[in-house]
Amino acid sequence: MEEVLSIYQRPYDSRFPVVCMDETSKQLIGETRVPLPIEPGQPERYDSEYERNGVQNIFMGFEPLKGLCVTQVTDRRTAVDWAHYMRLLIDKHYPDAERIVLVMDNLNTHKKASFYEAFPAPEAKRLADKLEIHYTPKHGSWLDMAEIELSILSRQCLERRIETKEELQREVKAWQDNRNTQPKTINWRFDVENARCKLKRLYPSF
Repeated sequence: MEEVLSIYQRPYDSRFPVVCMDETSKQLIGETRVPLPIEPGQPERYDSEYERNGVQNIFMGFEPLKGLCVTQVTDRRTAVDWAHYMRLLIDKHYPDAERIVLVMDNLNTHKKASFYEAFPAPEAKRLADKLEIHYTPKHGSWLDMAEIELSILSRQCLERRIETKEELQREVKAWQDNRNTQPKTINWRFDVENARCKLKRLYPSF
């Protein structure tokens, strides 16, 4: 925890951008009947019956000091999927960074070894060398600021029925583009001293 909190106190440096990464899933829901449109005094109405059209994964990378978010919709969230998303993040969005300081949870796919499952060894090592990885502690996912950004995405974009992967991709991209047009940075104020005071019970006594 203190390691992650110390990273959040670093000043902005474009050579070593701090990026938080997380992922979530979205159930695709199809309609069995056409919804009734909005009328005076009546909201849009949906039938209680629906069709399940599978589940999609959404990767989220978020740079809190710049307000940049990078999303990608995928069919799954395997090690190979994560590796391809990270290559997108590294090569397209941070090509000039010497190393990305990456904060994320310790999921079994979130490893540099995943690059070797997806790419030839030279490419895998190139990508792995671009990352300085820091994991949030167990039960400490609240330390990952990408989780906050995913919560905003869910409330503003995903809390409704979306039928197809293509529709989900369009909606998530539109949300991302709008979000990045007027970026919202995060001023993270919970630091190491706060943790030692407010979470004193978690520290050993001497």
